[in-house]
Amino acid sequence: MSASHLMPVLQHLIDGMLEAVWMVDPVDLRVVAANQAAHELLGVSQGSLVGKAAIELAATPEDMLFWEDVAAGLSDRILSDSLVCRADGTTVPVERRVSLLRLAPGQSLYLVGVRDRSEQRRVEDELERLVSELRATLESTADGILAVDLHGNIRGYNQRLADLWGFPRALTLRRDDQAIFAWLREAVADVQTYDDRLALIARSPLLETTDLIVLKSGRVIERVTRPQYSRGRPIGRVFSYRDITQQLAQESQLQLAAKVFDASPDAIFITDGQLSVLAANPACTRLCGAPRQTLLGRRWSELVHDPADPGAIDRLRATVDERGSVEAELHYLRADGSSGPCHVSMVRLQGDAGDTLHYIAFVKDLTDKLAAKRRIEELAYTDALTALPNRLVFAERVDFAIAMARREQGRFAVMFIDLDRFKQINDSLGHLYGDRVLVDVAERIKRCVREVDTVARYGGDEFVVLLHQADARGAEATARRILEALSLPVQLDELSFTVTGSVGIAMYPDDGATANDLIKNADAAMYRVKERGRASFRFYQPQMNVDLLARMKIDHAMRQALPAGHFRLVYQPQVDIKTRQVLSAEALLRWRDPDLGDVSPAQFIPVAEESGFIVALGDWVLTQAVQQAARWQAQGRALQVSVNVSALQFQQANFVDRVAGALSAAGLAPDRLELELTESILIQDAEEALSRLQQLAQIGVRLAIDDFGTGYSSLGYLKRFPIDKLKIDRSFIAGLPADESDAGIVRAIVSMARALHITVIAEGVETDLQRQFLCAAGCDQFQGYLYAPPSDPDEFERLLQTVAPAAGCPGSR
Repeated sequence: MSASHLMPVLQHLIDGMLEAVWMVDPVDLRVVAANQAAHELLGVSQGSLVGKAAIELAATPEDMLFWEDVAAGLSDRILSDSLVCRADGTTVPVERRVSLLRLAPGQSLYLVGVRDRSEQRRVEDELERLVSELRATLESTADGILAVDLHGNIRGYNQRLADLWGFPRALTLRRDDQAIFAWLREAVADVQTYDDRLALIARSPLLETTDLIVLKSGRVIERVTRPQYSRGRPIGRVFSYRDITQQLAQESQLQLAAKVFDASPDAIFITDGQLSVLAANPACTRLCGAPRQTLLGRRWSELVHDPADPGAIDRLRATVDERGSVEAELHYLRADGSSGPCHVSMVRLQGDAGDTLHYIAFVKDLTDKLAAKRRIEELAYTDALTALPNRLVFAERVDFAIAMARREQGRFAVMFIDLDRFKQINDSLGHLYGDRVLVDVAERIKRCVREVDTVARYGGDEFVVLLHQADARGAEATARRILEALSLPVQLDELSFTVTGSVGIAMYPDDGATANDLIKNADAAMYRVKERGRASFRFYQPQMNVDLLARMKIDHAMRQALPAGHFRLVYQPQVDIKTRQVLSAEALLRWRDPDLGDVSPAQFIPVAEESGFIVALGDWVLTQAVQQAARWQAQGRALQVSVNVSALQFQQANFVDRVAGALSAAGLAPDRLELELTESILIQDAEEALSRLQQLAQIGVRLAIDDFGTGYSSLGYLKRFPIDKLKIDRSFIAGLPADESDAGIVRAIVSMARALHITVIAEGVETDLQRQFLCAAGCDQFQGYLYAPPSDPDEFERLLQTVAPAAGCPGSR
């Protein structure tokens, strides 16, 4: 479509725009279209702009040069402030934009957009006038003015403020809010009170207040603080400062005390030139424990002193005479003879002749502050529950032990102790009982070590011990004493139970040259004890770090592999032991990593369970397996899919909802899904497990016990729980039929299952002799390499095409 055909459309488009717009032909640079706003802006009649040369509408040299550059092919856009000339000869300030509009190959137009800035310019001029008037007003006042916003940023101040506070010229020539605030603070005699009042003002945007501030120069400043409003809301604050030094000097002594001192929370004493007290505020009574009248006339040295330096007060006076102000840490004296620490700020007020009129002393009681500081330090270095040193102190003491051992060529041991299954105590008895157990354990461990050794709480149910000048034999003896002490029954109220611990030991210098290395390696040794059954001790070995790093590497690689699609599922048939008909398929997880290669489930599943990643991994397996079963269902295959569920995954609060959601999303009949659970899942929280299993059974999901016979087998839970199938662990199948123990166990499991009307399946069947024995014993199903190894879905489907002959059982017809 040509530009001429597009013009009606473009005309309608620009007519709908609020700003003035006209379009210019790129060849002859004449106006080809303009909207009503353009005609109104230029004061010309409708339609009169079409055909005009673009340069005729230019009112500035810049615009004329632009259209000359356009004609020469040197420019195609411009944006800046400019002027346009109306038909009556007046000019209008505008913001003008010219852009090349490409409509189609070989077809373009220049679009000129103009926004009238007359009103904006008028408002700016008015604002500038108001600001000038405000500045003149600020500079004409006798008070120093400082305006800040709600965030404390300076919006402006007048010259009187700079003069009043003695700003150096360099400070007034640059914008530096922090430097100005620092100068104000440095000039104040009582910095603490000044800071406290500013903090209160900052916390209270609507507060109106008046304060008296004594400067180190001897000036007394009255500060009036008021909020600044805009449209009914606070937008900042205005401080006005007035020098009232002379005014105060002319007031009576009682008025001075009443106005300056009475409201102060800190003790303020006014003395004469010989340091005799002339006035004291009510806080002085609280500080000295004596009525105010009894303080008047007393010498300053009778009220404050330095216990370690009798000449401190004389030197304090000499310093304030020389410098005008002084600060010191002293002790105040009370009427009952007691004393306490205090902070003293003293300034000297001098007369016109340079003589001393008064000394003003600000005294802050530091008793509570120092007590709080000691408590903070105590909390910073001590465990609040057990009163043992915390990990920070422990690390410092290990560093000290390292320095001593290096100098003396000595040895020492670091032990890491973790209570076994402590979470069960918290979960069953509550955290209050758990805390009492930790306090008891701390005392037991302390009784097992020497005075020179250090026992610290590292966190939670973890403790660490530093054994000074100990060799491996001494460390082992201490570890045995600790394990024996922990094994004794814990008696709490009417309850009696046993707590055990796992102990890891690292020796200096063999197992680390820093506190961090020693603690880390002792922790690694403790972790190995946990893996090997708990309630024992173990010395660190370098291989432990290798194992830990390998686990960390696998954990990191797993988390990368799941979104990258490196995990896959394979399926192993579960077969009728008599007819060899495939009834279901167990989904098994496989991982092929680009760097690590094929990683065995025996390697990555324990790491996933330890790190918690097993929850995300299990959800992925459940979703994929259910979707595959739905595809087989759509093909008309009557197959169940069996999915293993980890304990951590099963314990998630939304586990049942996740299962139901996966079935619904895939459109799979619930009875086509079987969940394989370990026995440990069922006994950790039997009531919670029963509730969850009943919900799954109500949905229609089938439930099986995996690796039956290797855990805490109990007829009790088999009777209560809605279990459909027992899977005999492969460890009992390998010895069949020759091993009498395995044979007896298998027969017992099958008999028990038949009595409870539960299907039995054997896993790991590799020989036909094993299958025949199981068949004769009454086992219902089997899976294993005898029939087929795990395979991907396509291979599994090809396997289903091969119909295996019915094998039957020995002695059957």
